[in-house]
Amino acid sequence: MILVLLKRFLGKSHSHRSQAYSGQPPEELVLRIQEGDIRLRNHFITDYQPYVAKVTSRFCKRYIDPARDDEFAIALSAFNEAINQFSHQAGRSFLSFAETVIRRRLIDYIRKEQRFSQQVPYSSFEVEDDEENIINPVEIHQAIRQYEQQKGMEERRSEINELNRVLQEFDISFSDLVDSSPKHTDSRETLIGIGVLLSNDSQMMRTLLTKRMLPIKELLDVVEVSRKTLERNRKYIIAVAIIHNGPYPYLRDYLQIVKPENEGRMQP
Repeated sequence: MILVLLKRFLGKSHSHRSQAYSGQPPEELVLRIQEGDIRLRNHFITDYQPYVAKVTSRFCKRYIDPARDDEFAIALSAFNEAINQFSHQAGRSFLSFAETVIRRRLIDYIRKEQRFSQQVPYSSFEVEDDEENIINPVEIHQAIRQYEQQKGMEERRSEINELNRVLQEFDISFSDLVDSSPKHTDSRETLIGIGVLLSNDSQMMRTLLTKRMLPIKELLDVVEVSRKTLERNRKYIIAVAIIHNGPYPYLRDYLQIVKPENEGRMQP
């Protein structure tokens, strides 16, 4: 739940779609894409990734991790395929059509995997080690992958708990971040840029972390926004700066905040 709130706070939810096509039904957007609007295609696919993940999880009857599970990649490719194949004359909603295409491609994928497993049984991969013990590299690989997935989940959970602790010191909750998230894409990108700029300035970050206050005066010298804008979006900017500056690689990746290599970091 907290991870969902975090993603919404950076504008990844459907409720904060680009104002370039706010309020337009998917069918009209697909028509514009089919007419050659490549930028809209990218935005459209990005905005509907949660929908694709939901459909995939429902089909597979388990949680699908978009960052790790092959099924999500198959489904996302099918969603893009559905954009190309959708016909407005069919009298069917695009999302219903897209779900059908996704399910078909997932069925094809599962059948292919099953054929492979039937043709090449796991036992054929068994070998003996130096001590004549029977080992199976395929099973070992699967065990390692499962361990890495579990470890990744635990590390993400640890990052969320640590971020929650730090934000509480600034009297900021995850719900506050959702409430303060700008609805306009341009405004959100501007504020993220300010947060990143703040995190890259050691002196301003020192002020933020020691005094628990946004260095508005210093920011006004380097950004082209009003004091009112900084004050109104204080919590949002602080959260972005802390995530970008702190030990949160999973959250930065999940929320698509890029941290330059070899960049210094100050501990809260």
